[in-house]
Amino acid sequence: MSALATVRAAEGLDAFLDQLEERLEEAVASRPGVVREIGAETLAAGGKRLRPLLVFLATPPAARTGEQAVAGGAAVELVHMATLVHDDLLDGAEMRRGRPTAWAAYGAEAAKSAGDHLFACAFVQLARTGDARAVTLLADATLALARGEALQRRQAFRPDTSVDDYLARCSLKTGKLFEAACLLGGASLGAFGLALGVAFQIADDILDCSGDREATGKAGGVDLKDGTPTLPLILAAGRDPLVWRALAGEDVPNALERVQASGALEDARELAREFAARARAALDGEPDRTSLEALTHAVVDREA
Repeated sequence: MSALATVRAAEGLDAFLDQLEERLEEAVASRPGVVREIGAETLAAGGKRLRPLLVFLATPPAARTGEQAVAGGAAVELVHMATLVHDDLLDGAEMRRGRPTAWAAYGAEAAKSAGDHLFACAFVQLARTGDARAVTLLADATLALARGEALQRRQAFRPDTSVDDYLARCSLKTGKLFEAACLLGGASLGAFGLALGVAFQIADDILDCSGDREATGKAGGVDLKDGTPTLPLILAAGRDPLVWRALAGEDVPNALERVQASGALEDARELAREFAARARAALDGEPDRTSLEALTHAVVDREA
C-alpha cells in the first residue's frame, strides 16, 4: 500500500472530509458579493486539505467527526485559502491550480478583501466552539505567517541568504500552521507538525524548480523570477555564479536549467527527508502512528 493510500484508509476520514467540505461551503457563502464569489472559486479549485487532515489525525479517534475537529479543520483550511489569495496578489501570479487567480480575475482590491474575509471566516469557526485556547493557537499561527511573509520580502533577491534563515522563514510561513493544526486536534503533536511543515515547504520549493505545470497547476520557476531564495536556489547559487546572478535579479538565460543541473534539487530533497524523519521521531506513543508516519513520506515524495 502506498503512503497516500495508508493515510486515506484512516477510519472515519471520509465522513470527516464530507463534513469539512460542507462547512467550508457554508463559510465562504456567509456574505454576499464578490468576496463570496472569490471564496467559492478558491474552494472549487480544490487542494490537498492537508492541514485539516492533520487536525483529524491529531484528534482522538472517538472525536474525529465531532464539532471541535470539523471546526478546527475548517479554520486552518480557511486560513490557508486566505494566504493563497494574498500570496498570489503579492507575487503577481496569474494562475493557480489551472485557474486564474483572484486578483487576475477580479482585481487587486477585490482579492485583498476576499483574503481578509477568509481570515475572518476562519476565526468565526473557532469562536463558535467557545474554545479560547483554539482561537489563541490559530491567532499565533496567523501572526507567524505574517512575520514569515515579511521575512520573505526582506530576503528577496538575496542569494547570500543562509540556509538557517531560509529554514526560519519556512517555520513561520508553513510550519506554524501545521503545528497549530496538530495542536487543534488536542494532541501533543506540535513538534511533529512543525517539522512536517518545513519538510512540506522544502518539497514545494523543489517542485517550483522541477515540477510539471500540468501536475502542479502552477508555472515553474516563479521563485527564481521573483528572487525568492528557496533552498534549491540557495544551494545552486552557491555552486553556479550564473544562478547567483539570476537569483540577484539579473536576466540569465537557462538559469532554471542550470539549477536543475547543479545537484541542488537532490540535496534539498535530502534535507526535506531529514525534517520528515524529525517529524516521525516526535510520534512516540501516538495511537495513529501508522497514518502519521505515512503522511511524512507522502509529503516529501509528492509530485504536485
